[in-house]
Amino acid sequence: MARLGEAMTVHDRLAAAYSLLMSYDLAVWEGDRPDESDAAQVFRTLYERYFDGAGSPPTQAIRAYVESLLDRWYELGDPRDVDDTSPWSDGPLMNNASGPIMYFAMRYSMADEISAACAQMAAERGLVCFDVQWNQLRPTTDEP
Repeated sequence: MARLGEAMTVHDRLAAAYSLLMSYDLAVWEGDRPDESDAAQVFRTLYERYFDGAGSPPTQAIRAYVESLLDRWYELGDPRDVDDTSPWSDGPLMNNASGPIMYFAMRYSMADEISAACAQMAAERGLVCFDVQWNQLRPTTDEP
């Protein structure tokens, strides 16, 4: 990458654009935490039911979870986010919630920190968090 004050090469520009396009996805839902071996199927069933159709308004618990995320991080495109610190890949974030499930994406470059925090925030609210990339529940036993 170019140093501060240096012109960016075409390669640097493409690398920067690619990192903005890449996302990291999580699903959070209401319900009992399934066995690890069943989690992917539970996710697929909920996704097909609540996102492949017309959708439903988010439940109170999912709405409160989304609001807690937005209390911590700016909505994508929020004019107060002058330093472009919003971790979300799209917005409004509430549009990623339907019924008892939320399926949302964050910038890949911020995924380690943000996904861990999102998983912890879900667990604190009694919600289930499923990591689509890892194909496993979060937080894992080795996450704080």
